Amino acid sequence: MIAAASLALALAPLAACSARPAESAPARTPAGLDLVTLNITDASARRHSFRVEVARTAAEQAQGLMFRESLAPDAGMIFPFDPPRPASFWMKNTLIPLDIIFIRADGTIARIAANTIPHSLAPVESGEDVAAVLELAGGRAAELGINPGDRVSWPR
Repeated sequence: MIAAASLALALAPLAACSARPAESAPARTPAGLDLVTLNITDASARRHSFRVEVARTAAEQAQGLMFRESLAPDAGMIFPFDPPRPASFWMKNTLIPLDIIFIRADGTIARIAANTIPHSLAPVESGEDVAAVLELAGGRAAELGINPGDRVSWPR
């Protein structure tokens, strides 16, 4: 009994060192995606904050926001690419209009495809290499005055 207690006391500092506090763990969606705060700073230095899901894997990116019936005004999904590359999206099986925002490696917005058409098979292309693509509720970028050249930041 004393040996077991001594062993438990000896291992306690190791467990404490390796444990990560709960508040530092990223929030996760029910689908298991990381949920992070993303900020867009416009030319007037106004910051717009969103809680976005991070689609990191090929499977998560292929699913995207398909079959969603709504998207909150402060929500979205980010698709990071490493290395940056040309990106092309379509709206097949997407039930709601989206603003698709193409983001360069330096964090600036290259292009915004506003209010994309649900169920459309037409490609929505970046036009250049991008490091990420952000999807927001359709019309939200215009509503907030978000434009090409504005800066996007999020924990990567």
